[in-house]
Amino acid sequence: MKSKKLFGTDGIRGTSNQFPMTPEVVVRIGQAIGYLIRKKAISSPSQANKVVIGKDTRLSGYMIEQALASGLNSMGIYVQLVGPLPTPGIGYLARTMRAAAGIVISASHNAYQDNGIKIFGPDGFKLDDKLEQEIEDLVADDNLSKLVAASRDVGRTKRIEDSQGRYIVYAKSAFPLEHTLDGLRIVLDTAHGAAYRVAPAIFEELGAEVIHVGNRPDGTNINDKVGALHPSLISQAVVQYRADVGIGLDGDADRVIMVDEKGKLINGDHILAICAIHMKHKSQLRNNALVVTQMSNFGLEKKMNEHGIRVVKTNVGDKHVVDEMRKGSYNLGGEQSGHIIFLDQSTTGDGTVAALKVLSVMRETGKTMSELANIFEDVPQVLINCRVRSRVELDTINGYARLLKEKESELEGEGRIFIRYSGTEPLIRILVEGPDKKKITTIAEELAIFLEKEIS
Repeated sequence: MKSKKLFGTDGIRGTSNQFPMTPEVVVRIGQAIGYLIRKKAISSPSQANKVVIGKDTRLSGYMIEQALASGLNSMGIYVQLVGPLPTPGIGYLARTMRAAAGIVISASHNAYQDNGIKIFGPDGFKLDDKLEQEIEDLVADDNLSKLVAASRDVGRTKRIEDSQGRYIVYAKSAFPLEHTLDGLRIVLDTAHGAAYRVAPAIFEELGAEVIHVGNRPDGTNINDKVGALHPSLISQAVVQYRADVGIGLDGDADRVIMVDEKGKLINGDHILAICAIHMKHKSQLRNNALVVTQMSNFGLEKKMNEHGIRVVKTNVGDKHVVDEMRKGSYNLGGEQSGHIIFLDQSTTGDGTVAALKVLSVMRETGKTMSELANIFEDVPQVLINCRVRSRVELDTINGYARLLKEKESELEGEGRIFIRYSGTEPLIRILVEGPDKKKITTIAEELAIFLEKEIS
């Protein structure tokens, strides 16, 4: 098989029935994972080599689920299918079921045509780069099919019926036992995705009145004008139903955005600020530090400094945030996009858990959502996404370095420019930040026009 790069910044992702998300390639991915488990490169805490597989609600999830299971079975691996479940739930189940790995079939916030594969190790954390490279090498190896298990050692696949209940109990444990959500009206948008059943049950069991949005998946409507990437629907519903708060998850429910009772959007930066300050006051913020990415707003950093909280920055991607958190022994981190990681609770971003943490702050302080969210003023940012043909090294583009330097000088030291390729889509992202919205908009547009001409 011709070698092609499989892994991006968040697992493997692509259009279904196109490389790499074809049944043939996915079977080989399953075989590669299974072989590494059998050879103890991916260690299992149990002698029974088993893998937990969950998914979101995409139509292609059925096809990929069966292909993955077949590949794993052919290597002698026992597979346990849990059906639609949030990504963090698979990390949790991989740990608690003593599995060798947990695999999520999801393309997160992408449209239904795309799908992907995320792999968690037995500790519930995503695999490191070394193991991802070993999987890539095996998939590309023509001899992979010769490594399958003997006929008598082929694995089996079965469905786990109570996985949703297990996740519900786990997520509820993030909310203080001494409090309830009684009397709270919540608009909840699950993006027709993985959390469409479990998230409403969690909030309702804690006592909230839940107004459902985006909870009728049909295989093709996941993330379609609903969920964390389309907050206007939640904002309208909050105002219409006079709700106390709105919560929007994405397709695999590892990210969240919130809306206050006035219909105003609350992004990941503000959620992080609310939780960091509250945790510091309760002496729960480990090392008095918050881990964020380069995309976070400067207003967040300024507010953290005022409260004596150190801000640690990483490259974009929740995997980088988690790696830094583990390395520095920090317990709170995340992204402006809504990936919020409470490392004492979860091994990856969990939108439902993050929302529960914010609601617990509401209950403990007696403040409304708008009072909590008005924690700092965002420095104006402009973000433009441009489609690209290929990922050209930016420094090799004639005139790019000169233009970038010129635009940075126009900010006069009161802003910044951050340009990067998306790790999950064929896009280049141009972020310009500064106090003058008109000026940064012009700068972002000029950079976008230049890059679209060169690489789009």
